Amino acid sequence: MNTISVHIPDSLKSHIERLARADGISVEQFLTLAAAEKVAALDAGKYLAERAARGDRDAFLRVLAKAPSSEPEPWDRLP
Repeated sequence: MNTISVHIPDSLKSHIERLARADGISVEQFLTLAAAEKVAALDAGKYLAERAARGDRDAFLRVLAKAPSSEPEPWDRLP
């Protein structure tokens, strides 16, 4: 494990402390989870961009053309 010192405004620190307490975890756990969520979100964006770059629209349309044309089930219809 490593330690990082971060300077944050008092109001933000108080808010973090309240949220951590409400969640039943320590401030350190809260901040670790927050950082992990941010890293995951950024990695997901990069992953999706890489996948999109490999996409082939024409191949997708060929596959889609093979799907039967039918109405969706009642439970799957848009309102």
